[in-house]
Amino acid sequence: MADTLEFNEIYQEVKGSMNDGRLRLSRQGVIFKNSKTGKVDNIQASELAEGVWRRVALGHGLKLLTKNGHVYKYDGFRESEFDKLSDFFKAHYRLELAEKDLCVKGWNWGTVRFGGQLLSFDIGEQPVFEIPLSNVSQCTTGKNEVTLEFHQNDDAEVSLMEVRFYVPPTQEDGVDPVEAFAQNVLSKADVIQATGDAICIFRELQCLTPRGRYDIRIYPTFLHLHGKTFDYKIPYTTVLRLFLLPHKDQRQMFFVISLDPPIKQGQTRYHFLILLFSKDEDISLTLNMNEEEVEKRFEGRLTKNMSGSLYEMVSRVMKALVNRKITVPGNFQGHSGAQCITCSYKASSGLLYPLERGFIYVHKPPVHIRFDEISFVNFARGTTTTRSFDFEIETKQGTQYTFSSIEREEYGKLFDFVNAKKLNIKNRGLKEGMKQSYDEYADSDEDQHDAYLERMKEEGKIREENANDSSDGSGEETDESFNPGEEDDDVAEEFDSNASASSSSGDGDSDRDEKKPAKKAKIVKDRKPRKKQLESKKGKDPNAPKRPMSAYMLWLNANREKIKSDHPGISITDLSKKAGELWKAMSKEKKEEWDRKAEDARRDYEKAMKEYSVGSKSESSKMERSKKKKKKQEKQMKGKVEKKGAASKSLSSTKSPAKNMSESFKSKEFVSSDESSSAESKKEDSEEEGVASLPPSSEESASGSD
Repeated sequence: MADTLEFNEIYQEVKGSMNDGRLRLSRQGVIFKNSKTGKVDNIQASELAEGVWRRVALGHGLKLLTKNGHVYKYDGFRESEFDKLSDFFKAHYRLELAEKDLCVKGWNWGTVRFGGQLLSFDIGEQPVFEIPLSNVSQCTTGKNEVTLEFHQNDDAEVSLMEVRFYVPPTQEDGVDPVEAFAQNVLSKADVIQATGDAICIFRELQCLTPRGRYDIRIYPTFLHLHGKTFDYKIPYTTVLRLFLLPHKDQRQMFFVISLDPPIKQGQTRYHFLILLFSKDEDISLTLNMNEEEVEKRFEGRLTKNMSGSLYEMVSRVMKALVNRKITVPGNFQGHSGAQCITCSYKASSGLLYPLERGFIYVHKPPVHIRFDEISFVNFARGTTTTRSFDFEIETKQGTQYTFSSIEREEYGKLFDFVNAKKLNIKNRGLKEGMKQSYDEYADSDEDQHDAYLERMKEEGKIREENANDSSDGSGEETDESFNPGEEDDDVAEEFDSNASASSSSGDGDSDRDEKKPAKKAKIVKDRKPRKKQLESKKGKDPNAPKRPMSAYMLWLNANREKIKSDHPGISITDLSKKAGELWKAMSKEKKEEWDRKAEDARRDYEKAMKEYSVGSKSESSKMERSKKKKKKQEKQMKGKVEKKGAASKSLSSTKSPAKNMSESFKSKEFVSSDESSSAESKKEDSEEEGVASLPPSSEESASGSD
């Protein structure tokens, strides 16, 4: 017979909740550890009074009764395990594991028996149901009726809230069966009744969760939070852990009380009670008990008169009444010397405290994670800036917590702490060889190949080359910032200067002259962006050779269909991640094969680029020759126009004396010669207009505007 039996995932019924955990039966006693809360039940072998085996909803269950009246129930056993448990109880506990079946008749009348902290409703010798009296929150009586109200069970979708018992009257004088029933319930029930005076009261304490200022009244079995709007009554049996944490500013202290089940306000549940104290605030405290009672109850842990810092007094009183140790930060020290790390969780900023057996984050929302429920941790690059990183924790249940915006200086301290606690670090390989320098940390997440990042790098190189090519072709033109006001001012000044030049030209038709420069200024403005567009298009030649792919991209293109067939229905992002993992796990010999292919592709690209550059140079020389030829033709055209213009001016200058002569002399001979000369001048003018109607070149328009 083995001295120890262990059962995993055995379910425990505590206050109506059903949480999985581990049950261990040893020679010394029974130990159960709740995997959700970490709470431990330790039942000594000498305390066991009775063991009952019975069929329940989840297979078979074990009910243990102790000599002081406590009842423990565990479900989830298989029927075949009865013989093993029965032999173990006989050998080590000297108890007979009795088999008792529940009554399933469905009757609603029977006998109520009170045994320890359990109310059992029996029909004959068989129990129908049992109620742990610690689950009862209130007991009220009527004429022939007793009503039991229960604490709400947060772990269950549906929970029992109320049970009513009808108690028939009896013939016995002096005994009221209803009152007797109620007294039996109240003697064992977890009914909160603020009767009598409080042991002590702490006034106007600052509470972060739930938020507000509260008076805390300490009673023997519970504490009472009294605020302006809400009141909370917290039994000491619901207190799971106590934490005393120094603030990063070294001037304040957090006192955290972990609760299970939590306190509730409407649909909001508070699993943690967080009090904030100033270190400079002192108090003198006198307990509302005589010295003998204080000594007898607290055995030297408290005295009738105490004085000191307010946070010390509150934590000391709570420790004595709850009878639990206070957890404080361990040996961890951050970059600034504080025992915590500033970070963000979800939408709020707070403090992460690495403890000896877990992490706790305060304060919104508070999070406590034990080391034994952590599957792995991960250090990731920050999403907002490279000067910070994220610390990710994933539990064995699959829940992930991400603490972001941690300063990079904290990385070394936190990594050493996690490594010393022997937690599983997901990206350990890259981190161990790292120093605390920024340049090396910046590549901290490249332990896993990122296909998307590779593609972005390739596209970035192409963009840089195209930008360089286009800048070479466009001369000294640069991008200008978009300033709408300045651009409008430039246009106005250009227009005004041209207008003033035209008005001072001395021509008679001023309206026509003012319109001309405005039109030319508009033409100049319209032509500039068109030139830019043409030059920018020159940089991206569709006939240019394409850049070669990297070794990884060549491998991915060759194996993409295989990965899809191995993982049907995989998304594009998951495919990239999977490909990165496969590439990372590939041996060096296989990678060298793809590196050689990438090198061959690069050589082919360089060869193609040389051929392309030679061809592009010949085309550019042809374009230059055609441009020079066009300019020469334009100059010749311009010279002809200037000569004809000079001839027309000389002709017009001869007109004025002819007019004067025609006024003084009226001979027929002169008049006929004048008419013929005017006809010739008109013919020449029409020829000049025909030449000038040709579309002017850019040089002509520029000279005209001058």
